[in-house]
Amino acid sequence: MLLQRFLWAFPGLHRAIGAMGISLGLLCVAGAPSSQAATVTVAGIKVEDSQDLRGNTLQLNGAGVRYKAVFKIYLAALYLGKKASTVDEVLQSPGAKRLSITMLREIDSNELGKLFTRGVEDNVPRSDMARLIPDLVRMGQIFANQKKLLPGEVFLLDWTPSVGTVITVKGVAQGEPFKEPEFFTALLRIWLGKSPADYKLRDALLGKPDVDKTF
Repeated sequence: MLLQRFLWAFPGLHRAIGAMGISLGLLCVAGAPSSQAATVTVAGIKVEDSQDLRGNTLQLNGAGVRYKAVFKIYLAALYLGKKASTVDEVLQSPGAKRLSITMLREIDSNELGKLFTRGVEDNVPRSDMARLIPDLVRMGQIFANQKKLLPGEVFLLDWTPSVGTVITVKGVAQGEPFKEPEFFTALLRIWLGKSPADYKLRDALLGKPDVDKTF
């Protein structure tokens, strides 16, 4: 280590540093480059370039804002094991996936749960809806129990093949995982389906340029 050699070459300086109670290791760490994850900024919020999900390193595929009229409702960020630029690539991507939602304004979480259920209905074939109903009812109850979500609060929709779908609200996993892979696919279709919640947000999640994003 260059710093160590320099100090031992000048014993007086080494003793002076020791007298001040400064650790050589601390000096070396202080001079090391930061290992913090890279981020992008979307709607004034820093979004991590990668996240860990149960030991799986996921890359940020895209992030954007859900608007209603001119109001920013929430920020969504999609994480995958490998970058994907089309809906089919996202849905067929193997391995773990995460959709992170950060609230940008206060909202009735019960109403949000209803909107998500409606989003599934608008984007999933009727023939598939019957088997999804029990899980949709349970998801609706999870959001109803929250009463409201405030600006800055986060919830996660995570899929891990060995576990299933886990919904985490404000850092707390909500009950047992949803085991069927079709349920997570149905949730992703809320934002990526043929009738998405917001077309600009769909493009942003697929990694297309977003005017609100800076590096």
